[in-house]
Amino acid sequence: MSEWKNLLDLFATWRTAPHRPCLVDAREGRDLRYSQEQVATWVAGLALGLEQLGIRKGDRVAIICGDRPEWHVVDFAVQHLGAVDVPIYPTLLPAQVKAILADSGAVAVVAENADQLAKVLEVRGNCPALAHVVLIDGEPPAGVLSLAGLTRELDLAAAETFLESRRGTVAPEDLATLIYTSGTTGEPKGAMLTHDNFVFNATSAASVMPWPEGGEVGLAFLPLSHVLERLVDYIYFLKGTTIAYCGVLEIAEAFRRIRPHLFTAVPRVYEKIYARIFEEVGHAPKVRQTLFRTAVRIALEAHRSGRKGLLYRLFDPIVYRKIRDIFGGRLRFSISGGAPLPVYAYEFFHALGVEVLEGYGLTETSPVITVNPLGRSRPGSPGLPIPGVEVKIAEDGEILTRGRHVMRGYWGKPEATAAVLSADGWFATGDIGELDSEGYLRITDRKKDLLVTAGGKNVAPQPIEAQIVSSPFVENAVLFGDRKPYIVALIVPNFEELERWAKGKGLATANREELLSRREVLNLYQEILDGVNSKLARFETVKKFA
Repeated sequence: MSEWKNLLDLFATWRTAPHRPCLVDAREGRDLRYSQEQVATWVAGLALGLEQLGIRKGDRVAIICGDRPEWHVVDFAVQHLGAVDVPIYPTLLPAQVKAILADSGAVAVVAENADQLAKVLEVRGNCPALAHVVLIDGEPPAGVLSLAGLTRELDLAAAETFLESRRGTVAPEDLATLIYTSGTTGEPKGAMLTHDNFVFNATSAASVMPWPEGGEVGLAFLPLSHVLERLVDYIYFLKGTTIAYCGVLEIAEAFRRIRPHLFTAVPRVYEKIYARIFEEVGHAPKVRQTLFRTAVRIALEAHRSGRKGLLYRLFDPIVYRKIRDIFGGRLRFSISGGAPLPVYAYEFFHALGVEVLEGYGLTETSPVITVNPLGRSRPGSPGLPIPGVEVKIAEDGEILTRGRHVMRGYWGKPEATAAVLSADGWFATGDIGELDSEGYLRITDRKKDLLVTAGGKNVAPQPIEAQIVSSPFVENAVLFGDRKPYIVALIVPNFEELERWAKGKGLATANREELLSRREVLNLYQEILDGVNSKLARFETVKKFA
């Protein structure tokens, strides 16, 4: 499908791009920029340092680190040795870190800071293969190496010679990473993803939309230990894009300062931005509230009809552009993945000129299976299968997929692999869905999450939960009712909105337990459920809540 055979080729494309992209450490207000030449010498120098430690092709090297340029420097250094990196979420507890280090047989681990190092040192004795520990930030204690000290000093010519010499040593079918996931059966296990998995997925996913190719900036804040951000970043490298890194709690400031052309987020990010916009409008004078709600109504009508009339053009500079400016004002498009994007959020942002392209995939599929094409996206659907990917629906409704994006299997777990991967290459996603007449996918639930009532009716909880959570007064909702006579809901209130509403009604808010027991509050949540129930079949309706 392309000239790229492995991840080394993708990196070579980026480091030789004529428009001179860079990596930017934008965390906590930083603006540290690393040029192509600096990154190339950094990757080559670290690879040589790791090689001198004895790291060889096929060895596993773990990294427990947040989003920053060093994450990809370690990643590409490991890849240039033909070794396999094992990303670990920085939020994991020591016992969870131990399980991954031990199961993968990692011979080295790179820890970001003292906090992550403490987890590694606590479990080091229980990981017999672990020979080397490397620290990125801070002074390393005895028995620990520093990343800076491990990196060999090279001039650019020597670095380029080394990097080019390694490109032909890594085959497309070689293992690139082990990403640990609960998979579709619950037990954490390492999904084996190859260079070809990533190269195919990056090139195929990128082919269905006009990715910028020169001078653009992508903002990375989802965890790089998760396959979605990692794959999108590989597309950035493929397209020669500058990548700026920050933490997920810093994105509001980073949007203003970095002004990205592209970013990837989970639906909760869009939901929170949506809620914050309406919260701020709620504090505005009544005239401004009316103006805003009228503008949104006009925008939604224009979006649904496909026609932008005079009123839309009048509201654009005074309302819609201000919403676009939240994201920095020059966003080309953004990607949503990891969970279904609520239709209300999709329509709101699209109507105001913020393109959010929803996709679908799993760790085991490296990850993209489907994505909405720019200009042809559908609300409530994660889009069409990307080129080269097959999708079909099994008799029981489960989504199956086959192609070069599917993992090799689970590390050291042939039985778990056989449970989800058929002999002819079909991977069972564990999701229930359907394909429409034009090939757009719709996901209705997780196969294992279906509730079967005492009356034998199958109820898909996620769509109902999503409707309940669409209320500004609800933070989260979970349905119960498996083998029970009816469905009930456990609701977590959005106390910020609830307390504002309660004060407007003259209700005391100092004691939240007492507030939730008030008849007025119970009636409010019953009205929310009544609205949801009105759109459901009788056996699906929520009869009680707590």
